[in-house]
Parts: sequence; structure tokens; C-alpha cells
Amino acid sequence: MAKTKITVNSNGSLRIESDFEIVDKNGNVYDLAGREVLSLCRCGLSKNKPFCDGAHNGYFEHEAVAFNLPPKK
Repeated sequence: MAKTKITVNSNGSLRIESDFEIVDKNGNVYDLAGREVLSLCRCGLSKNKPFCDGAHNGYFEHEAVAFNLPPKK
């Protein structure tokens, strides 16, 4: 099985690719209807949270550039 890949898109969503499962706070699984690629909202404007519906266009700015986290404490 391939590693799950999460891409942080500039000015947009988190794109998830591969075999994955998304659950709510109670552990209930979202029915993804067989999707192996989808995007999660990170702007808070989507009417279909936690999924992205493109509502961020023109209202959310973040330049996605990778960086190293500090060591775990």
C-alpha cells in the first residue's frame, strides 16, 4: 500500500491522496463513496465541512512552504 500523501495547497485546501479513512469526533466514519483523492477545508468557509467546496477563493491566503518542526519535547 502506498503512503497517504497530504498536500498543503497555497491559498487553499489540504489534498489527501491514497487509501485513507476520515472519522468524526465520535469515531464515526465518513462515507467517501470510494474516493481516493479529496480536499479538506482549512479556511473555515466551506458549507460542506470538513470537505473543501472552493469557498476560500479570494478569501484565504497562506503560502504553503515546507519547514522543519522543532524537536519533540
